[in-house]
Amino acid sequence: MKALEERILKDGVIKPGGILKVDNFLNHQIDPFLIHDMAVELKRLFGGKGVNKILTVEASGIALAIMTAYVFECPMVFAKKSKSKNISDDVYSVEIPSFTHGNTNTVIVSKEYLHKNDRILIVDDFLATGAALVGLKDLAMQAGAEVVGAGIAVEKLFQGGGNKLREQGMQVESLARISSMTDDGKICFS
Repeated sequence: MKALEERILKDGVIKPGGILKVDNFLNHQIDPFLIHDMAVELKRLFGGKGVNKILTVEASGIALAIMTAYVFECPMVFAKKSKSKNISDDVYSVEIPSFTHGNTNTVIVSKEYLHKNDRILIVDDFLATGAALVGLKDLAMQAGAEVVGAGIAVEKLFQGGGNKLREQGMQVESLARISSMTDDGKICFS
């Protein structure tokens, strides 16, 4: 998606260790117009798949996921990284390692929000190693739901997660596909 690539080149910041900081428009401060255009593009890519639920993990994927749910006219569910007092013990759970944070989170979704008749589109802001998508797919499978694919804002192709998932048969569509990044600020798109 050209508009997203241009915004990454204009406002993205490369941090050491393969981190692309886009928090001034994608996942801390949100550009709602860009997010809306991204959601419309995800609808174009997955519109014929019978999506009836959007699934993401907290927190940085929520903005794109909720706008995508709005465009698809369906609910959005996000996996929580901690259990609060108002969530029952009746949950699906999975451990997901985080590339960005360098830790592992046990994420949960209440069983009342995922069902066997759900056709789920997973939406997230970044795809690096693919661990978050694998974990979210596992949550959906625990519910007996079908994952119809994954819509990603930015994929770092050089980390290989997307290719592994595609080889397993998952339709993964990334709106910006980065083939390389250098510490001196050069970003190449595929």
